[in-house]
Amino acid sequence: MDLNTKYTPQSWPEHAEHSTLEGKNKFVGFWLFLGGETVLFASLFATYLALKNKGPSGMEFTTQELFELPLVFIMTMLLLTSSLTSVYAMYHMRNYNFKSMQAWLMITVLLGAAFLAFEIYEFNHYVHLGFTFTQSAFGTAFFTLVGTHGLHVLIGLGWITLLMLRNSKRGLNLYNAPKFYTASLYWHFIDVVWVFIFTVVYLMGMVN
Repeated sequence: MDLNTKYTPQSWPEHAEHSTLEGKNKFVGFWLFLGGETVLFASLFATYLALKNKGPSGMEFTTQELFELPLVFIMTMLLLTSSLTSVYAMYHMRNYNFKSMQAWLMITVLLGAAFLAFEIYEFNHYVHLGFTFTQSAFGTAFFTLVGTHGLHVLIGLGWITLLMLRNSKRGLNLYNAPKFYTASLYWHFIDVVWVFIFTVVYLMGMVN
């Protein structure tokens, strides 16, 4: 693979992200990794559902009392919009438009950072109410599930940001195209997990 090859939008491979053997191997490894991540989150969801609303006598917190849907809705819109901007970034990658790809990835990072800031605010609010990680089994299950997702958001932000910085002067090539694409897929996975959290934890928590 010659990283010094100069491409044009016309000569750039249509699916540059897996046009090399190394790129294809990255995808195989990535899907195996996501399989493990899926098992992890499935276990956390099961634990949360088993322990929801369970607390010491006289110190119970319920999901109806705690959760504020307007805030969570804003967080959801931020993360779903960031998934869309990530799609736009990959569209420009496939059209060999590095500057536009970088611009849309930057927007993705900003939206993801805003989501993370709201999540930190939410956690801080619950702690001030007395609902903490060690307050009850419910608290432990909630903060572990949602906090693990928040950690994945932070990892995704760091991953995308480092890719942008490291390749800012290199431009696109067949070596880094798979890296950008797998980072985008990881970001979509984070968004899908949040949709389940929004539904199972927050929406279902308001009705039972």
